[in-house]
Amino acid sequence: MASTGSPCGACKFLRRKCAVDCIFAPYFNSEEGPSKFAAIHKVFGASNVSKLLHNVPIDDRCDAVVTISYEAQARIKDPVFGCVANIFALQQQVAYLQSQLMQVKGQLAQSLMNSNNCYNPQWINNNNMASSSGQMTSSSFPANYPNYINLKSNSSPQSSSMESVDHYSDGHGIMNMQDIQSLDQFVYQPYNTSS
Repeated sequence: MASTGSPCGACKFLRRKCAVDCIFAPYFNSEEGPSKFAAIHKVFGASNVSKLLHNVPIDDRCDAVVTISYEAQARIKDPVFGCVANIFALQQQVAYLQSQLMQVKGQLAQSLMNSNNCYNPQWINNNNMASSSGQMTSSSFPANYPNYINLKSNSSPQSSSMESVDHYSDGHGIMNMQDIQSLDQFVYQPYNTSS
């Protein structure tokens, strides 16, 4: 209950006297509370929300009220799907951005391989380029060639060159993916072979 003696927003909306131990008082003030509580009451019902909050630990009740309020507002805006429509849209956006990130990482890995090939072309004619299984091995490269791609034969098929680019980019004079805002900002930086 508010210190001025006015009822909390929930009790004000329900037009009832606000008790000292009102479960809604800490979360719905008398000014903004009625409008926020109206959606919650319409979708879930005051008694159901009260029972729910009594079963939630006190430390987590504020988060529960925020979540319930969000779900109620989403259900009013979209009575069929509610907040699931927002979650689905966000999941699609994440999947799209992840595919773009993988594409950019692939382009970066290809650029790194191409740029290193033009600096050190003698390894291309190396007779040890392929092992008996047709796979590239770490012995196929000169000793001073930077190991950007994990060529261990015991690596799992799930590991990709994208992960190895992330792993080997630190400390090798290569920009991290977080540093590249867009392809327009990517400036070619040659690999320093003196180190």
